[in-house]
Amino acid sequence: MLTNSNKVALVTGANTGVGFQIAKALAEHGYTVYIGARNLEKGEAAAIQIGGKSKAIQLDITDTSSISSAVLAIDREVGYLSLLVNNAAISTAGIPGRTMEEVLAAQHASIAPIDEMKTVWETNVFGTLAVTQAFLGLLRKAPSARIVTVSSALGSLNLNANPANPYRSAYDVVYGASKTALNGVFLSLANELEGSSIKVNLVSPGFTATALNNFQGTDTVEEGSAEPIRVALSEDLPNGVFTGPVSFSGADQIVPW
Repeated sequence: MLTNSNKVALVTGANTGVGFQIAKALAEHGYTVYIGARNLEKGEAAAIQIGGKSKAIQLDITDTSSISSAVLAIDREVGYLSLLVNNAAISTAGIPGRTMEEVLAAQHASIAPIDEMKTVWETNVFGTLAVTQAFLGLLRKAPSARIVTVSSALGSLNLNANPANPYRSAYDVVYGASKTALNGVFLSLANELEGSSIKVNLVSPGFTATALNNFQGTDTVEEGSAEPIRVALSEDLPNGVFTGPVSFSGADQIVPW
């Protein structure tokens, strides 16, 4: 068994927001943490802020060569990976500078531009799976390993089918449905890896004020990061569970699919 002092984590999209908070918590608990960032300079600035055994690594999860280079770098430097946190995501590919309400109004199923939908899904679904597939070899080299994917309760079909859910009007086909697809992909992976040395978990941060929603969420980034941090640090959770803050998921913190 590895101690925290020799566990290695990679957090995608870790130079800001929830990803930054997760990386910071892991570093504070002794992990070596790779700060995945599309812009290496921003990743390096985040690593300086985080301190500990953190280091920036250039990683664009939609770029095959970027993913391959990151895998080779981590393999060369440490040779394994204990924890992969899939955090990188985007919420829209439309006109920048819009309010959350304007974005949601433009992303209803009846009018959403298909090219914008494809762009968001390319990051949130296909890119997230691509980076996971690429790092499975290094995860298998650890005595035990985990994959934690930051999803959203907004992607829950059960919650969005419930008329009593006050947030169901925000379920759009661009971002919200991308999280539904993400949940399905990683539930499939959890089933595939069941009984192996790798556990797969999904987690919702709740309605957090980040760049994803033009900083209009109701929770601070520290509040919204609490559950993702708990899951990232927890090694005894069952494989294949989807959890969220109590406000979204109830006392057992399980989010319905």
